[in-house]
Amino acid sequence: MELPGFAVAVWMFVCLYASVGGYPNGKVREACTSMVPCHGSSPQLSPEHTITVNGTEFKPGDSIEVHLSGPDFEGFFIQARDAEHLDGPAVGSFVLADRRRSQLLTCGRTKNSAVSHTSKAKKKDIKVYWIAPGDAPKHVQFLATVVKKYRIFWVKIPGPIVSQTDVLSPTPPLHSTSEAMSTSYPVSYISKPFSASGCGSMKFCIRNPSNCDPGSASCFFLSFQQEESSVFIEMSGPSEGYLAFALSHDQWMGGDDAYLCVNEDHRVHVSTAHLKERSYPLLDLENALEDVSWRLADGVLQCSFRRSICLPAYKGRFNLNTSYYIFLADGEASEGGLIHKHRRQPLVTDGLYNIAGLPQDIGGSRSPRLIKAHGALMFVAWITAVSIGVIVARFFKPIWSHSFLFGKELWFQVHRMLMLTTVILTSISFVLPFVYRGGWSQQAGFHPYLGCAVMALTIFQPLMAGFRPSRHAPRRQLFNWFHWSTGTTARILAVVTMFLGMDLPALDLPDPWDTYTMIGFVAWHVGTEVLLEIHSYCLVCKVEVIEDDRVQILQSLTSAEAEGRLFKQIVLAIYVCGNIVFLVAFLIAINQV
Repeated sequence: MELPGFAVAVWMFVCLYASVGGYPNGKVREACTSMVPCHGSSPQLSPEHTITVNGTEFKPGDSIEVHLSGPDFEGFFIQARDAEHLDGPAVGSFVLADRRRSQLLTCGRTKNSAVSHTSKAKKKDIKVYWIAPGDAPKHVQFLATVVKKYRIFWVKIPGPIVSQTDVLSPTPPLHSTSEAMSTSYPVSYISKPFSASGCGSMKFCIRNPSNCDPGSASCFFLSFQQEESSVFIEMSGPSEGYLAFALSHDQWMGGDDAYLCVNEDHRVHVSTAHLKERSYPLLDLENALEDVSWRLADGVLQCSFRRSICLPAYKGRFNLNTSYYIFLADGEASEGGLIHKHRRQPLVTDGLYNIAGLPQDIGGSRSPRLIKAHGALMFVAWITAVSIGVIVARFFKPIWSHSFLFGKELWFQVHRMLMLTTVILTSISFVLPFVYRGGWSQQAGFHPYLGCAVMALTIFQPLMAGFRPSRHAPRRQLFNWFHWSTGTTARILAVVTMFLGMDLPALDLPDPWDTYTMIGFVAWHVGTEVLLEIHSYCLVCKVEVIEDDRVQILQSLTSAEAEGRLFKQIVLAIYVCGNIVFLVAFLIAINQV
């Protein structure tokens, strides 16, 4: 009776340990409301650290520099809250000044509404930028929790109070330090999120995800509305760096007419550029845009501007009354407005569209159709066909040996049909990326190399099976080992290749869902094989008979396993249903990217 007491003790230890566990990596979302670290001790009373800001007034969209400083400290947690309701939720969003020492967190429904440390390395000061939201309260106060050592910390150190100005004044013109951005033009501030009202009837819209609300923090939105001889353009999306769209004659980067909205030192600069293959965009010395406005709030970047339909005086600007493929991309920008390569595949329309023509409300895809088909066919081949074929050949040979289909044993026909299906699907899928890329991809890492190895093994396996020796031939055992090892190697490499392919920019299934789902599938398959192996072993161990004073197995493995016919068929049915669930989940995810 010692076990229950021991279990209770372990449970209490886990609970107590969880209550005092720290957050050396800064992932302190559990403390969003209280701002109290779970360190198992009481906070200090007299703070040693101070919070300073570079301004006392703000208007929606403004950026305020927040500086936390003092004696060496290991951890911190900064929020802005309504000064009249300090127990309320976090207000506004932050932008980082140093990504190595600080990271953004989401508290409540507001993205990037808090800042914390990335490690317990000692630091003396931290600088971040707070972006005032459109619905900010009249007075906002900054609060900080600081951890000097594990059991020495201060909670909700009060910082300065900043207040809204009574009158919203226009944002001053923005000037860039780059010669290519030297042209200045009047800039105004957007007071609220864009609206999808009129999409498809009055203006041409692109939304990702399809039919999303531009006011949400996860919606990429691009609209074009013709007004006489010009087009008014709106673009927004969740980005701390830049948003950009381009008009292209094909679905490849290069020779395109691009428009960028870049977060430059917490002000948004709008410019035109020309894309030359896969290189840094060539920014124009002259800007052909009018009525430029922007907004940066709650982690969402917005910009709008007007452009004439025809600009014969500006080289590289396309006429807007012609059909184009439309690209929409986002990425990071460093200080000074230098943009970095987008981390994921840009959204690309599935056809040519005339943005000055008939209004439409369309979506787009960040994954080309050929790449989607490549992923879908590989999942069908290696999650369903191969896995089921292996289970059938390994465990159903004894119970399906006396059933025949087209003159051959049933298990063999099912196994052969599934494996030939795998060869056909893998061969078709293997060709698709080469058709899409027009050759070898230099940016896909190890995925194409492993894919070629899987393809070679997939072809070699049925060729080897064609030279299979007869059942009682001396070389049959050697063939069986080669056949098993080749198939097993191909399956392992295929799973590794799919793991690598799911996160490539051309497909990029949602993280971390894709990884967990693939791990779940591997565990599901291995668990099923282990269960059937244990069942087969138990059947063999049951049968013994004494003959000539020796203990021998009377029944062979084949006849013993035949006794478990019902159990194995139930397991197979459940396994097939599970595989179908995994497959459908992956196909739905591929369709949505």
